[in-house]
Amino acid sequence: MKTPLLASIATLACTLPALAAEEHSHPPPEKLGSVAFETSCSPQVGVAFNRAIALLHSFAYDASEQAFRDVARTDPRCAMAHWGIALSYYHPLWAPPDAEHLRLGMQEIDAARSAKSITPRERQFIDAAAAYYQDSDRVPHPDRALAFERAMAGVAASYPKDMDAQIFYALALLSTAPPTDRTHANQKHAAQILEPLYRTHPDHPGLAHYLIHAYDSSELASRGLQAARAYSQIAPSVPHALHMPSHVFTRLGLWKDSVVSNLAARKAAHQEGDIGEELHAMDYLTYAYLQLGQFADSEKIVREIGPMSSLSGAEFKTGYAANAMPVRLAIEQGQWSNAAALQPIANSTPQVAAIVYWARAVGQARGGHPHSAADDLAKIKECKDKLQAASNGYWATQASILEKEARAWVEFAAGDTASAFALMDKAAGEEDRVEKLPVTPGPIVPAREQLGELLLASGKHAEALQEFHAALQAAPGRRGAISGAARARKSLQQS
Repeated sequence: MKTPLLASIATLACTLPALAAEEHSHPPPEKLGSVAFETSCSPQVGVAFNRAIALLHSFAYDASEQAFRDVARTDPRCAMAHWGIALSYYHPLWAPPDAEHLRLGMQEIDAARSAKSITPRERQFIDAAAAYYQDSDRVPHPDRALAFERAMAGVAASYPKDMDAQIFYALALLSTAPPTDRTHANQKHAAQILEPLYRTHPDHPGLAHYLIHAYDSSELASRGLQAARAYSQIAPSVPHALHMPSHVFTRLGLWKDSVVSNLAARKAAHQEGDIGEELHAMDYLTYAYLQLGQFADSEKIVREIGPMSSLSGAEFKTGYAANAMPVRLAIEQGQWSNAAALQPIANSTPQVAAIVYWARAVGQARGGHPHSAADDLAKIKECKDKLQAASNGYWATQASILEKEARAWVEFAAGDTASAFALMDKAAGEEDRVEKLPVTPGPIVPAREQLGELLLASGKHAEALQEFHAALQAAPGRRGAISGAARARKSLQQS
């Protein structure tokens, strides 16, 4: 069976004149993009299976799981429906699944393997997913992700003309890209796979989506602009597809485009009751509004966190956004007393709580009370130690950077400028060596931009200008770095 998505996905709208009055009360046709994934399942479930794949490619994981379950109920012999359910639990570019979802995923893999009707190609897809789920109680997530990538490389090699094999292999490459590899080797490899397919299949949601992720770096962002502008038109029924273009817009400093993207994403997520995706869009909105100098708009977005009841920081996507937005608002506007008064939301993970303690310490130091920052500095270290104990290397590094930044501001406020410069310079060097994760717009304030501020405040205008220029190379269009560079140039001209 090889059936392209039809009316439910490709947006064929009914426009019979006799029903015109009634049509106004109907929701718009679902539009998820065009997918044609070959399976041995019954032709009866072809359109439904492709719809589930399209949802999966746009990271609409809850919806894709339900769609695959519907396929499995309609066609109990469809092994690939169980494979799809298992992949709906594995979010390769987000946080790893918890123990329960790992158990359920392996259960679905077993169901897929036991199906009576299965092709050799399908068995390879299923075995690749099994490489991630099996032995999850003793093999760490990064190792299992690499096993999945290697297995998908095998599927792609066995079926070099199979578009779906190539796409899922590219996604696996993105999922294992080391944050410390500033050559972006995995991302470039994935893009080499995806670009030729995207040229011949411009309505495929996975191709556009994964190209955006492949190009989500300061080095490659300009290459992702075409896919970014297309993706929201390919799959506008999915809030994440409306948001994703802003990853490229943020990298390029296209703040107005980011606002448009995230306003649409937030509205769609709110309508679907997806709090995590809504907050994710709100965080990017807050960031963009601040860079545009639209402070009233950013303040309004942050105030709207309040009515969202029972927010918990335990789920990273929710916790990061809900904690980061008030921090951005206070720090970017220099509201030091507000920054010093912030508190992490309930159940915040160490990697997220550290950002709030950083803001508190910086707020105390820059507000003229450096000795009051001791407790918050200790809490940042505590977060770092917890992350190191959990072998969470990426976020332990981020907490280490935050600790150095906060200590630099405390030392500077206490009059030890040499220590402040040394600490901030080390923080900037560490930050330069790692790439951000997809769930964040980037550091609250880049370390090089902060180093520029320290140098500028010490009268080292030429050195400050150099750091602001470096900061803008990595993060174009940031308001703080632009303002800092302008102040440094003015001081140099006057000296």
